[in-house]
Amino acid sequence: MTFEFIGTDAGDARITWHKARKARLVMAVSHGAGGGIEARDLQALARVLPGHGVTVALVEQPWRVAGKKLAPAPKRLDVGWRGIWPRLAAAGLPVISGGRSAGARVACRTAVELGAAAVLALSFPLHPPGRPEKSRADELLGSGVPTLVVQGGNDPFGKPEEFPDGAFELVEVPYGDHGFAVPKRAEITAEEAVTVITDAVVKWTGSLG
Repeated sequence: MTFEFIGTDAGDARITWHKARKARLVMAVSHGAGGGIEARDLQALARVLPGHGVTVALVEQPWRVAGKKLAPAPKRLDVGWRGIWPRLAAAGLPVISGGRSAGARVACRTAVELGAAAVLALSFPLHPPGRPEKSRADELLGSGVPTLVVQGGNDPFGKPEEFPDGAFELVEVPYGDHGFAVPKRAEITAEEAVTVITDAVVKWTGSLG
C-alpha cells in the first residue's frame, strides 16, 4: 500500500494504491459525500482484487483531503476526478472508473470523456431518500461503457427493483442498506454481505479481460 497526492484544479486529491503483482486492470474507486475510503466495500475491494490481477486505487476527493465535512457540487467533484485520471492511466492499462454513492455518479458522468474501460457503481443513489421523482437514472444509463451496479436490497436511495431497464448489470446485496450494512435479523452476516460484493466484482472484472 502506497500513498500519493495529486494536484487538481479542485485541490489536492490523494490516491492510496493497492497494487497487483501482475496487473491487467486498474480500478479507481472513490467515496461518497458523507464518508471516506474507510467504507467497508472499498476496503474489501482493496484487499481482494489485487489477488486477481486488478490494481486498486482508492481515491480521496480534494474536499475530503482538505478536511471539509461537506462535499461540493457535482461539477466540482467531476473536476477533481478529471484531475487524477492521467495518473491512473499512466501505466497504460485499462482503467475502471468507480465509486460509491456520489462517487458512482461521478464515474458515470465522466466515463466516456475520460476513456474509462468500464464503470463500477456501488450504492448508486438513484434518488434522494423518499423522493423517487428526483431520479438520477439518466446518469447511470448514460455511462456509455460496461457498467456494474452493486446495490443493497434495502437501500433508501434506490432499491434494486426501482432501477430501470438498461445496458448495465445489477447485483443485489440482500438486506443491505446504503453502506451495505445488514440488520442482525438478516439471513446473511455482515461478512457474507461483503463477500457478495467482492465475488460479484471479481467475476465482472474477469469478464472485462
